[in-house]
Amino acid sequence: MAADIAEQPEGFARLLEPASTAAIAQVAAVIAERRPKHVVFTARGTSDHAALYAAYLTEIRLGLPAGLASPSTITVFGARPDLSQALVVGVSQSGGSPDLTEVLRVARSAGALTLAVTNAPDSPLTGVAELAIDVAAGHERAVAATKTYTAELLALLMLVEGIRAGDGAIPAEERAGLAALPELAAQTLADPAPEQLAARYRFADRMVTTGRGYAYPTAREAALKLMETSYLPALAFSGADLLHGPLAMTDPDVPVLAVVGGGAGGTSMREVLAKVGERGADLVVVGPAGVDGAAARLAVPEVDERYAPLLDILPVQRLALALALARGEDPDAPRGLHKVTSTL
Repeated sequence: MAADIAEQPEGFARLLEPASTAAIAQVAAVIAERRPKHVVFTARGTSDHAALYAAYLTEIRLGLPAGLASPSTITVFGARPDLSQALVVGVSQSGGSPDLTEVLRVARSAGALTLAVTNAPDSPLTGVAELAIDVAAGHERAVAATKTYTAELLALLMLVEGIRAGDGAIPAEERAGLAALPELAAQTLADPAPEQLAARYRFADRMVTTGRGYAYPTAREAALKLMETSYLPALAFSGADLLHGPLAMTDPDVPVLAVVGGGAGGTSMREVLAKVGERGADLVVVGPAGVDGAAARLAVPEVDERYAPLLDILPVQRLALALALARGEDPDAPRGLHKVTSTL
């Protein structure tokens, strides 16, 4: 897991190379020409969080309705929704789960434009899709996904910006921002704070993670990483949902990990964090700036709010790794888990 985490700056650089950029631009141009009316993502586990990030991008940047499919409606209940005007995107590291493959097969038969985003270009998911993007993360050794997740995020970001451009080509100013990501990721991974923070949570019984907008998928992925490596029960909520009831369970014994960026989503979290502070909860912030009342911060560079999820998750991955080791667990062999999970 440590090796996979360390390879993420290299993974960003690889996706930003001309060959990968051109391949994603070609897919984006086809989608832009087809002009889908809405976008449906289908994914599981960590990839579900990448798909959620892409749904935010799609609605905010493209102005298209977007949502996440429930594969069981098709695979278990036999539903055949009208997807004839949709772009249906399957996001999966392995591309091997039968339910995602079936969703794309049914969608394509209904007339949808289908796209597979995977780290396995020869996978069954790629085989049933009309279009495909290889996130080019390389072999991921650990069961817990890290570098494939951030590669999916970057590939989906490049795809959406290419569609927005119309011809698939990412504008020059956008390319300049993306080009800085490998170095920013390396800087973020060099910070020793996650390992130092692990001792704080060693004996925690449960945790809450939260964020809004682009940060919400990061909060969900943070909870998953903590659960699958340290077996620490972690509940993820959007900042807005946290105020609708779950806030009541926060107290000094329930740590809160909040992803707070510098954009609109981060600004909207201020009221949420004030309420968390009133509850006396142990608050740790992931973000480019401190928050009043926070006990600690996992620092990340300040970037465009769309880019932040690619960096925000990096210290959390390292925290999950360090916490698992501090609790005497083996993060490379989580109990009951396998690299490829097949569901229907």
